[in-house]
Amino acid sequence: MFKDYLLYFVFLLNNNYEGEFQLVLFKNSYILYDMNRKNELTILLANPRGFCAGVERAIEIVEKSLEKYGAPVYVRHEIVHNKYVIESLKAKGAIFVDELDKVPDDRPVVFSAHGVPKSVPLEAQNRNMVYVDATCPLVSKVHREAENHHKKGRHIIMIGHKGHPEVIGTMGQLPVGEVTLVEDIGDVEDLKNNPDIAGKELSYVTQTTLSIDDSLEIINELKARFPNICEPKKEDICYATTNRQEAVKKIAEKSDLIFVVGSPNSSNSNRLKETAVKYGCAKSYLVENDSKIDLNQLDGVQILGITAGASAPEILIDNIIAKIKTKFEVTIEILNIGDENVKFKLPNILKA
Repeated sequence: MFKDYLLYFVFLLNNNYEGEFQLVLFKNSYILYDMNRKNELTILLANPRGFCAGVERAIEIVEKSLEKYGAPVYVRHEIVHNKYVIESLKAKGAIFVDELDKVPDDRPVVFSAHGVPKSVPLEAQNRNMVYVDATCPLVSKVHREAENHHKKGRHIIMIGHKGHPEVIGTMGQLPVGEVTLVEDIGDVEDLKNNPDIAGKELSYVTQTTLSIDDSLEIINELKARFPNICEPKKEDICYATTNRQEAVKKIAEKSDLIFVVGSPNSSNSNRLKETAVKYGCAKSYLVENDSKIDLNQLDGVQILGITAGASAPEILIDNIIAKIKTKFEVTIEILNIGDENVKFKLPNILKA
């Protein structure tokens, strides 16, 4: 690659091109750019962005478990939906598995931040396994809400995405048939033909990482069709999801293009991209890391917005900005809608 750049440089000199060049080493690769053609670019960073308290707690739980029990520590499902985080924990001795049957009886296992059905800790108890529950406390709140409504004889409507681990975990708190999943307004319309809810009092809960706007539309439709439906005492969509979506709405108004940093399987990251598009920035992209970015995408862009999903570490943003600086003269501005000071306690089993 260095030879290719050298040949290109010689070609320019032979053609009497008068310019100033710099050869930059970035991640073991050389990038040649013309100093005289370095365009200016403003990066508008959303705040809050990136890690939330639940994600920080979940990662710390795995790290503390490794300190206490030694490697390997098994983790059922991805602790959070981010490849960089998963690979970092693997390097420290964590082993990620789909189900408990892949975990030896004599090794500890951590349950992911998304929560698990009741059957999972029950299986661990029956096998006398050491397990640590990293379920986000705000997800656990939704579990308790669903249980309380069920005890009062109500059928639960869950607003969420089919197959998402959080949805599976919440629905798994109750017997089969006691929770009905709705993903959109069409599903709400179909409830009139659902025999499971006929003649029953209803209540609803939501997945914590949904689009605020989309979930509100579904909730309004539920209330219109079932005026007596019971709602949560406090909104189920978590503070981090709400804050990141509100922040991306603000940068969408001002940005020519937006990068949302997060993994493809991250629900809250996908919702950020959708929100950015909805609020005015049609060129909004979900990017996993700097290797997924083609700097040519930024040609003609004057203001680039950047945010990150709740499971994306800040180092991914730092790497993206470093790559952009190899081609552009960058000015960074922060759009801050408020600071977050939430901190969740570790499980008691790790405090001893």
